[in-house]
Order: sequence, then structure tokens, then C-alpha cells
Amino acid sequence: MCELLTISSQYPANMGFSLSRLASHSQYCDNEIFSNPDGWGVAYYQGNDVTLLREPQSANNSELVRFIEKHIPATDLLISHIRKATQGNRSLNNTQPFIRELAGRMHVFAHNGDFPDIKKSSEFSLQHFHTIGETDSEHAFCYLLDQLKLPWLKHLHRSPSIRQRFDLISQFAEKLRQYGPANFVYSDSEVCFAHAHKRIQEDCEIKPPGLYLLNRDCEMKGTETNINEHGINIQKIQKKQQIFIVASVPLTADEKWQAVDEGEVLVFSKGKRINL
Repeated sequence: MCELLTISSQYPANMGFSLSRLASHSQYCDNEIFSNPDGWGVAYYQGNDVTLLREPQSANNSELVRFIEKHIPATDLLISHIRKATQGNRSLNNTQPFIRELAGRMHVFAHNGDFPDIKKSSEFSLQHFHTIGETDSEHAFCYLLDQLKLPWLKHLHRSPSIRQRFDLISQFAEKLRQYGPANFVYSDSEVCFAHAHKRIQEDCEIKPPGLYLLNRDCEMKGTETNINEHGINIQKIQKKQQIFIVASVPLTADEKWQAVDEGEVLVFSKGKRINL
């Protein structure tokens, strides 16, 4: 099954280490269920724009992944995906995350799960946005943007309220859960939303939790100007850094990752969780 990772920070930070941890889940192993060799992608924001890097190959053996770990620009929001193909061949246009422009912002979406019937359903028919590739995940993203188009264009010079966005995304998530495992992360460049459902566990059962979360506070000590705590660099101009991490599986063994409840939609921005 695919792997998701999202990191939101109070200040821009280097996030290469966690990407490496996620990539390690893409290597071949004895159990094919946990092998994710079919592609990887990472989207990182700078303001309302986003850089997207993807390859339709194993992240574990990628020279570009190793380059990103050393040279990725500082960002306050990163979304990454490691692919296990269920629909669509191994190709760039089927590799997540997916991005689209809407109302002058770059919207990013990544999904973990499988919706075998979604493209045939009249409930998920597409209108303005359409897929480039063949995946069910991109189809779901295009449908979500169709639902968000009117609120965003209506408020072109001011964003729709977070509550309005949350309600639409929660309704979208509820519909998706009827079609299959629906773990996803979506960002409109200002706010990020993460929905947890269920995924294949180590006992090969499909069940919750679908996502885990971690809140981390990092603080300078003494005369330090720069620290690397679990691979997240804090620049010298910041004395304290707040980090919010969502991942398919815990990426570290010595921190308290919390399982996200089934059907819960998390909302966060700039390293802080928004409670609605």
C-alpha cells in the first residue's frame, strides 16, 4: 500500500531526513503488501506556489531523492507520497502528489488507498477538472476541486473560511470512505487537511489506523545556531520551532506518535493544529 508524509512547520525548515525514512518503505521485501516500488513524489511550498518532483520508480534507489535530502530548499509545508500501483501503469502522469491551480493558488493532493469503482460512479462525475493519468486518486482529487471551485472563485480576493473548507472536505471524505480506504492529504497552500481512514496493517488486515501524527517542539540550547533533530534543521534566526507531522506509519521509534481516529479530518497550518 502507498505511504504518505506531510510536515508542517512554524518556520521554513529542511525536511530531508523524514523523506528518507519514508523512502525506505518502498524497498522490496518478503511481503509484497509492504513493497512500494512504483513511484515517489514530493511537493514543497514556498508561499502560494509549489515545487513538485516525481519519478515513476522506487524512491529507495533514487539518486534524485538523495539529492533532495541534501539540497531541498527550506519550506514550511511538504507533502510526499510513495506509490504502490493499484490503478494505472507505472508512469509519471500516475505518480503522486497531484497538483492543480485554482483561484491563484497551487492545490496539492496525495492519497493512500484504492477506489476500484469511483470512476464509474455518477456520484463522482467530473465537471471542470479532469485527470491527466489513469488513477482513482487523481479522479478523486479532480472531484474535490470541482466541489471547491465555486467557494474559491466566489472569494477570489479573500479565501473562503477555514470552516467552509473543512465542511466541504469532511463531506468529500465521508463519500470517499464508501468506496475504499481513503487516507489522504490535501493543501490549498494556506491550510493543510489530513483524513485518516484505514490501511493494510502488519497482520494483513485492512483496518485503522490509517495515519499517525506527531507534534514536535524544537528549541535552541545555549549558543547553538543550528541543530538537527531527527533530520529537521532549525536555522539560527529561529529560537524555537513547532513541527506537525502526519505519516502512514511512525517514522521514529523514540517519539510518541498518535494514531489518528478513523474518519477524523486534521487541520493544520504553520506547524500548528487548528481545532474546529
